[in-house]
Amino acid sequence: MTSIVMTGGGTGGHLAIIKAVKEHLKDERLIYVGSTKGQDRQWFENDDDFKERYFFKTQGVVNQGFIGKVKSLFLLAKATVQSIKILHSHKATVVFCVGGFSAAPMAFAAKLTGIPLVIHEQNAALGSLNRVLKPYAAEFISSYLDESPIKAYPIKEVFFDNARVRTAVKTIIFLGGSQGARVINNLALQMAPKLKEKGINIIHQAGAKNIEEVKKEYASLGIEAEVFGFTEKLAEYMHKADFAIARSGASTLWELSASAVPALYIPYPYAAKDHQYYNALFLVEKNLAWLMREEEIAVSKVWSILDEDMEEISQGLIDTVEKEGSLKIAQLLSSY
Repeated sequence: MTSIVMTGGGTGGHLAIIKAVKEHLKDERLIYVGSTKGQDRQWFENDDDFKERYFFKTQGVVNQGFIGKVKSLFLLAKATVQSIKILHSHKATVVFCVGGFSAAPMAFAAKLTGIPLVIHEQNAALGSLNRVLKPYAAEFISSYLDESPIKAYPIKEVFFDNARVRTAVKTIIFLGGSQGARVINNLALQMAPKLKEKGINIIHQAGAKNIEEVKKEYASLGIEAEVFGFTEKLAEYMHKADFAIARSGASTLWELSASAVPALYIPYPYAAKDHQYYNALFLVEKNLAWLMREEEIAVSKVWSILDEDMEEISQGLIDTVEKEGSLKIAQLLSSY
């Protein structure tokens, strides 16, 4: 039986890759290895799709002071030794790495033991760990690289199933991520009165900490809006939407694209290596999206975008974004 170790995480963007791929791995033995820090436990600690789940006490090395770096490297070395033992005990045939500091111990263990390492990089700007490991990977998968063996981004098929061509903007969705984005919240509230005048419905991911505050603001404006933080209904909300204003984390960007939702992306300015900007730029250069830095936001510019041809963009996304990324990766992993 193929025994696949899946590793990496810290953030939802990394973990969503693993979740999408493992849906297609029913006959394989799956083991998850992550960190006690970040969202790893929240996502997979009670996930019975994995035969075993391990969470190491690890932390990032980048952006640490000298003492922090020494501590991080010590924890990394300790977890790498534990990872080697896990690989041997489960007779692992391949390691699937999605990046992030959570992945470092198991990724290094794979190279030390000679077990094939398959890496998925979700962003246009390579993460620090994936950049180091790229030359040693058996396969390096990225939707942004021409040489990638698989170009389709691994997201749940429901987003493709829900795709439809938009011809007019009747519903707009604001997506700041489950933690919210104050600049997107403010823009939504600023646009809300005119959206109401135009009969455009509002769906708003305001962030778990901001829900009540944002709801009160809408109420004071006399406007009804669907406001939420974290949700399992994102595919449904995207299906309803005809246009999006969103951060450009990889998962959000590709889920919107698979759903054929035209979008204005406002990248998180402090993302590592400015990867959210380059994620969005990948689509902008294909004339499939719009992009604004936070300091460039002007409501007048947004209204101008809403007057543009949504049908052309929406159809362009359907024609461009490849399907079955998660299935193709799962088939690749099963071949080892």
